[in-house]
Amino acid sequence: MKSLDRLIRALKRLPGVGPRQAERFAMYFLRASQGETEEFIQSLLAVKQDVKLCPVCFNYCEEGLCEICRDPDRDRGVICVVEDPQDIESLEKTGAYKGLYHVLHGAISPLDGRGAEQVKVRELLTRLEQSQTPVREVIIATDPDSEGETTALYLADLLRGRVEQITRIGYGVPLGGDIDYMDEMTLGYSLKGRTKL
Repeated sequence: MKSLDRLIRALKRLPGVGPRQAERFAMYFLRASQGETEEFIQSLLAVKQDVKLCPVCFNYCEEGLCEICRDPDRDRGVICVVEDPQDIESLEKTGAYKGLYHVLHGAISPLDGRGAEQVKVRELLTRLEQSQTPVREVIIATDPDSEGETTALYLADLLRGRVEQITRIGYGVPLGGDIDYMDEMTLGYSLKGRTKL
């Protein structure tokens, strides 16, 4: 069945979806009512048509500015730089951060041929220069992998002298974790990022 195989191939391209799961999803759509299938298709079309990038922070939004950039209660003197829009959701769930964000839409990865020009670094610099409120701190919250570390180091060098303070999110031993189960790299970063009591 060509059309079913085509659907399975399309579903396999989704992140985290393997061949068996793609098959299950395809079978679900095959058994679903016409209304359910049309609702799914309309939702996909609507998200592609309605969701845009915020012109300030490059988060996803449906209106002119995203909800966070529109919020007058946010601290405009602090910008947290993240790799992807979903990182904002994770940070917002903590309730610990009340500043603004800047989404790079990726990380610098020379091995993959992705340099600073392919992510929103230039836009960050422009934003800092044109900000009506002086930005006193940039928090770099890229992933703790090789690409995230490369990006963090690049940004730190680039931002030095442009803002008062450049910080990196801490990482290491998770709350409730046992030290004897941690890998050496995680423990190493934990020791480097220790705080004074």
